[in-house]
Amino acid sequence: MSATATSFSVALPIDDRVRAMAFYRDAFGFELVGEPAEDGVPEPLMFRTGEGALLVLVPRGGFGWVLGEGRELAAPGTSECLLGMSLTTEAEVDALVESVRRAGGAVPAEPEHKPWGYTALCADLDGHVWQLLVQP
Repeated sequence: MSATATSFSVALPIDDRVRAMAFYRDAFGFELVGEPAEDGVPEPLMFRTGEGALLVLVPRGGFGWVLGEGRELAAPGTSECLLGMSLTTEAEVDALVESVRRAGGAVPAEPEHKPWGYTALCADLDGHVWQLLVQP
């Protein structure tokens, strides 16, 4: 039996809902999903990143609860996965890198040509790393 997903989501632990919402809205331009709660942030905090794809940002304490007992949450700044975003032009990569910088994120690897394409690495405010890529 094979599974066919109708949607796909990635959940990341965060330290501050308001700050994370502003970063992903301003740096990446992702579309917020849901109505704002009392703090002005949708609950759950989700962004539509593409057709059928969602990014879910969960406060660190709640993330540990979702994982359940016996599974340790990685320390902030520890990369357990590399998130990827395919773009269509080198100019889009360059512009997104600058947008991440303006929003307070880090750029661990500047845009450059590699054998697998034009790429850069960006990190959000909680240290989650994104690879931006235009394939040849």
